Amino acid sequence: MKNTKITVIGEGLLANMVSEHLEMDYDIIRQSTWNPDMPHVNLVLDMHDAWHPSEILEQEKWLQSSGITWLRAFISFGEAIVGPVVRPGIPGCSRCADMRRLMAGRDRKEMWGIQSKLSATGGNQRDAWISHNGLIQVTQYVKAEVHRLVKGEKPQLHEHVQIIDLQSLTSTRHFFLADPLCPVCSPLPDDTPERARITLQANPKPNPDSYRTKSMHDLKKALQSEYLDSRIGFINGKMRDLTSVFADVSVNLPLFTQDEGTAGRTNSYADSELTAILEGVERYCGLAPRGKRTVVRDCYDNLAEHALDPRLVGSHTEEQYAQSGFPFRPFETKRPMNWVWGYSFLQERPILVPELIAYYSLGFGEGIVFETSNGCALGGSLEEAIFYGILEVVERDAFLLTWYAQLQLPRLDPSSADDRELQLMIDRLQTVTDYDFFIYNATMENGISSVWTIAKNRTQKGLNLVCAGGAHPDPIRAVKSSLHESAAMLIGLTDKFEANREKYLRMFHDSALVQKMDDHAMLYSLPEAEERLRFLLDDTRPIQTFADAFTARKKHHDLTDDLRDLLGIFRNLDMDVIVVDQTTPDVRRNGLTCVRVLIPGMLPMTFGHHLTRIKGLERVRQVPVTLGYAKEPLRDDQLNPHPHPFP
Repeated sequence: MKNTKITVIGEGLLANMVSEHLEMDYDIIRQSTWNPDMPHVNLVLDMHDAWHPSEILEQEKWLQSSGITWLRAFISFGEAIVGPVVRPGIPGCSRCADMRRLMAGRDRKEMWGIQSKLSATGGNQRDAWISHNGLIQVTQYVKAEVHRLVKGEKPQLHEHVQIIDLQSLTSTRHFFLADPLCPVCSPLPDDTPERARITLQANPKPNPDSYRTKSMHDLKKALQSEYLDSRIGFINGKMRDLTSVFADVSVNLPLFTQDEGTAGRTNSYADSELTAILEGVERYCGLAPRGKRTVVRDCYDNLAEHALDPRLVGSHTEEQYAQSGFPFRPFETKRPMNWVWGYSFLQERPILVPELIAYYSLGFGEGIVFETSNGCALGGSLEEAIFYGILEVVERDAFLLTWYAQLQLPRLDPSSADDRELQLMIDRLQTVTDYDFFIYNATMENGISSVWTIAKNRTQKGLNLVCAGGAHPDPIRAVKSSLHESAAMLIGLTDKFEANREKYLRMFHDSALVQKMDDHAMLYSLPEAEERLRFLLDDTRPIQTFADAFTARKKHHDLTDDLRDLLGIFRNLDMDVIVVDQTTPDVRRNGLTCVRVLIPGMLPMTFGHHLTRIKGLERVRQVPVTLGYAKEPLRDDQLNPHPHPFP
């Protein structure tokens, strides 16, 4: 193996020790620092006694372009980081590993500052916690990986890093996902109309009652091993809620400025954990374009022939835009903005959608409306993701339309549902909590089964009312979903409510104080707010059975046929369904797809009463007439002026 040339970069203790252990077997070339004139070799080892992030980026780019495999190891704050093995042309480089490690850390802001300082100054030459015994262990990992690479064996540190505690010598290996936005190893393809075009494919189901193409069992290994890791995963923590009525699990999606929690709510902790991870993955995909590079920037006037008019998906009022500090600007047809390609099922062609409508928006100087995760969905196939994206739009539209129009929905008799699990869920809720549950038929003119659930406290302590919604072609699934959502709040938020009762009471008297998502639900924990839901709680109306309320659903052996049924409903209503594929490479690798579904005209969910968004959405005035709740279209002064209670 002496004809194998290896360059060792570094001049400290680690570089010396690694060179001494390898020089008997390989032709070792020493360099104190990297330079672009280094001789061509089979392998490069970057070995440093401290962390030098400033040297990595240019070195990484040069090695990629030169087709040279390389491995790095360094010491940082008492830990040795060994890996990854970086192979040219394969996503997953040292920059990706560093980014994932930094983001997963609880001190990411501080570490970002330290990294910036080290990049500017060059940093220390030797980490204060370095030890001889620790370096021996690091050297053995490096030596073993070099042998595997030279022999042509699969390296253990491709897409992995080894982290060694230099005090205890505890060693753990961690998988990391390549960063889709990495400028070194992950060039994004351009966003084009061809990439946005959708041709529906067959999706056979395990049985006609299933609405998923992949089971939790099929996804378990990938979800737990690739997405969840406390040191380097883009989901870095999980927590089981042992006080909740059902098996609730939450996970943490670390963002640079904050931590974002997502939850899974089922009747099994194992399934809830996987569901929570999937929710986190969905949130991650919807934050910004990470699967395609946005290339269209222009004004609507120049793109109108191929673009969605954003006014069709609802906007804020002139009074809202005029508020001091309002984070959005009125839409102007001549103002340039970024656009991404989606697919219009009604027009059967690609269509441009404003980027800040296709993804979550918080302003950024260009936003025109407040956009949340409305219509975002993850699936085991493109068709499955679209199916559930449509259902989320339907659920939130039905909830908001009911609220703003104060529809007196008929109450459902849950005992008439022929489903043993549902009956057990309701029995448990009524046994272990102090709440009664009222379920209402919120199905709108589209005929897709939708429900509104209210949990009503029988005592004077804790949350008084908790509302939730659900939508699904199978109404029993819609009810179960709404029960899981409402049950999650009943016990866990009682202490928060009692500690902040005065704050919520001020919100009751001043709706402008309802600024965040939690404020909406907590406001209606007040007994004083119950009067605002009298239009539903009035129980003098006849109660419907499930058989009377819902028509028998079609049962298909292929999920794509279920999707075609939904698309046909909106086509018959002359309503478009627009799909933007948000899938990132690190999600697609496991056969998952994430989409954003827009149905212009449907009411989008917003949080913060000052961000209410119904201007231009006439269905809130017209649908009550269509369904027989009103004789004439509603006027603006007839719409519910209070903040909605969606949790």
